[in-house]
Amino acid sequence: MACVRKRRDRWVVDFYDQRGKRRLKTLPKGATKKEASKEMQRIEKEVSNGIFLPPKKTPVFSEVAGFWLQNKRRDVREHTYDAYESHVRNNLAPYFGPMRITEIRFETVEGFMAHENERGASVPHLKKSLIILGGIMKYAIRRRLIDLNPLDVIDKPKGRSRYNSSVEIDIYRPEEIRLFLEHVEGQKYKTFFLLAVMSGVRQGELIGLKWGDLDWVSSQVCIRRTYQRGRFYDPKSATSRRRIDLGPTVMNELKKWKLSCPNTDLDLVFPSDSGTPIDHYNLVQRHYEPALRRAGLRRIKFHGLRHSFASMLIEQGEHPKYIQTQMGHSSINVTMDIYGHLMKAVNQDSPSKLERMLLGEQEEGNLENGDKMVTRSKVIQFRRMVSG
Repeated sequence: MACVRKRRDRWVVDFYDQRGKRRLKTLPKGATKKEASKEMQRIEKEVSNGIFLPPKKTPVFSEVAGFWLQNKRRDVREHTYDAYESHVRNNLAPYFGPMRITEIRFETVEGFMAHENERGASVPHLKKSLIILGGIMKYAIRRRLIDLNPLDVIDKPKGRSRYNSSVEIDIYRPEEIRLFLEHVEGQKYKTFFLLAVMSGVRQGELIGLKWGDLDWVSSQVCIRRTYQRGRFYDPKSATSRRRIDLGPTVMNELKKWKLSCPNTDLDLVFPSDSGTPIDHYNLVQRHYEPALRRAGLRRIKFHGLRHSFASMLIEQGEHPKYIQTQMGHSSINVTMDIYGHLMKAVNQDSPSKLERMLLGEQEEGNLENGDKMVTRSKVIQFRRMVSG
């Protein structure tokens, strides 16, 4: 049973830990009895949950974060791990590093958020840091170092995604895409970039594409893997594993390229000269950017071809849900966050269609003159009724 008593003008919490060992915790000079009682309650809870550790044995945040990163390295892709490690090293460790993991509480995290705001951190950047911090604290719970995750009760920062401004997305118009394709050299790369702009496939997905992924009957390409940093990976989510519709011109060009494509052990649609996957750097530096320069076009990132594909689907009036499935987004909210600003804010066709359906005007072209007069009179009556 824990108790609070005074010893040499300081309050002391006297208790037995979960292993039955008697321990004393002396509070700093000037602490009140109320603060000592609160500390005793906290210690009793830790003992009850079997997670109490004496201060000298309680690891600091940097240690726990290091173990968490080691764990993550086995489960995530290399570039994802690099992003995690960078956030820990540059954002979390400088603030939380020397703190004992048990010292990171609600008010500590709020202080970190205020600190990041003062530094001018963007909302998406801060959200990412908090997600990683939450993951580290969950790991600490599994290690029985703490019993509560303060991130569960923190109000996440509010603000728009970096995609919500049209300035962030640079795209090519259809005439620019035609000009670009005209200046691509070599059948392999002409077909490669044609497929890129007509399917919205990510670069790694396109590099990792195999001939078995093409459905010649349904005119579709099946995305089953991606290639990044020298390794093949499964798609990053269930929705990234998808079937994309292709037009007859693209399918014909793929058939022509299949006749010319050298056979390789990996069965890649676009292999390098040695039969391995195309190197990302060489693709951009030796083929993509030179074609842009020859065409006299401004440079946008390769990923801009994917954005251009989505913008063309929007322009021709495709349903956002269809666009989501073709792009492989995890939800329609992601699609709307990225491309919502490209969709028409004004749609006069919709109210006109509604009026024709309500008033029967859609049949007017098939009516005799007398019937047309009746229909027009209904319209007039309706408009008078509405105008009061």
